[in-house]
Amino acid sequence: MGTLLIRPPGHRRDVALRPAATAMVWVGEGHPHETIAVPGVALGDRDVLVAVELSTICGSDVHTVQGRRAAPTPLVLGHESVGRVIALGDAGADAVDGTPLRIGDRVVWSVTVSCGTCDRCRRGLTQKCRDLGKYGHDRVGVHGDLTGAFASHVQLRAGTAIARVPESLPAAVLAPAGCATATAWAAVARAARDLDLEGAAVRVHGAGLVGLTAAAIAVEQGAVVEVRDPDAARRAVAARFGATALERDPDVVIEASGHAVGEALAGVAVGGTVVLVGSVFPATPVAFDAEAVVRGLVTVTGVHNYTADDLAAAVGFLAGRGRAYPFADAVGAVRSLHDLDAALAEAGAPGAPLRVAVAPGR
Repeated sequence: MGTLLIRPPGHRRDVALRPAATAMVWVGEGHPHETIAVPGVALGDRDVLVAVELSTICGSDVHTVQGRRAAPTPLVLGHESVGRVIALGDAGADAVDGTPLRIGDRVVWSVTVSCGTCDRCRRGLTQKCRDLGKYGHDRVGVHGDLTGAFASHVQLRAGTAIARVPESLPAAVLAPAGCATATAWAAVARAARDLDLEGAAVRVHGAGLVGLTAAAIAVEQGAVVEVRDPDAARRAVAARFGATALERDPDVVIEASGHAVGEALAGVAVGGTVVLVGSVFPATPVAFDAEAVVRGLVTVTGVHNYTADDLAAAVGFLAGRGRAYPFADAVGAVRSLHDLDAALAEAGAPGAPLRVAVAPGR
């Protein structure tokens, strides 16, 4: 298929790609992905072109192709990825640590693109920017074809948080950093704003990758963590991420399943905090017992996506104390990029591994 591209305003530098980049384009529910060749890109002054090493399939990708989540088409899905910088715009770009990016840097990046100047960005709510862009969520067109991770390359725009990652860490560990890991870090960090987690009791609902990662992060911050999930196999995996049993009501509940909101609200201790992680929704609406929340002095808060600081901290965790946990085992299968439809079906099947990955050139 082909797409009508509108060249964005401003200075651009044309970069030819030989061989041409490949992107897998989703055209709607019930249709297979279509493969397109992208022979070149027009880089803005602070854009970064990345060659993808590995991408993992997030639950939201599965929800989209199953028709459970609205999305514009045509669309290149995918937003959990690790890759290597192969070209920079004329003004260059900085990593989240403030140092200039270089050709050859191995990187992960945020799912969101933020302007940095609107009222929400100035408040630190960059993931809710007034002019928000999202990799794997925006229709191809004005920003080119390489707008999602299910491709051989991704064109990262100015306003993207980009973090260097160690060469020593497996791609299977790093690819989810731009969604699952950073979201889990943001959820635990939000809970830690209300309570020192050292010695705290934390309950996590959902033993998906976000929930397991949140458990490991909380354990490393000194909490005793319990993970609840209806799947016995997933509960067994949770033990490898530091989960155990609680002997008292939890001070913090992190709802990372999308299916236990009512249980999370009902189960927190007096004065506790409930963190609802929006990346796992859509969830079934639940009744809200306002009186119980008021009388229990309960804080209920939501976390959706994350900030550049969360991404940097998540990468730091994976590169440091996170090495003690089996994150590499989360990817149960790696498929060819051209087998994307089969990989998505595998990721959405009962008993699926925590992540299925796709790799260009495999």
